[in-house]
Amino acid sequence: MPPRRSILVVEDDPNVLAVIVQHLTYHNYHVVTASDGMEGLSLLESGQFDLVVTDIVMPYVSGIGIVSRAKSQSQNPPVIAITGFGKEPESLASECKADLVLSKPVKIAVLVKHVRRLLGDET
Repeated sequence: MPPRRSILVVEDDPNVLAVIVQHLTYHNYHVVTASDGMEGLSLLESGQFDLVVTDIVMPYVSGIGIVSRAKSQSQNPPVIAITGFGKEPESLASECKADLVLSKPVKIAVLVKHVRRLLGDET
């Protein structure tokens, strides 16, 4: 059996974070969490992640900062950004360089489908 993929989830809403973690863990991913952008940046610096899921609007450091830092790393993990505000997801994805932007409320099955696709774990 291949090693579990490691996913960093950065989300300041504890309820949204809990749901994402529950479902990704159910699908056998190792999930590391951050409750704000500063914590997310720190974890990005200290660990290697196969994928990052981040909220866009957060205190201290926005999800755009998380995307930028993740994309500047040598392993360049795919990034899914989640937003409840503002621009159309396609426009925001192009602007912030995320691999995918999803609008809140995110359907968890859609999130998991995209995680699996970006990691090449589709069966």
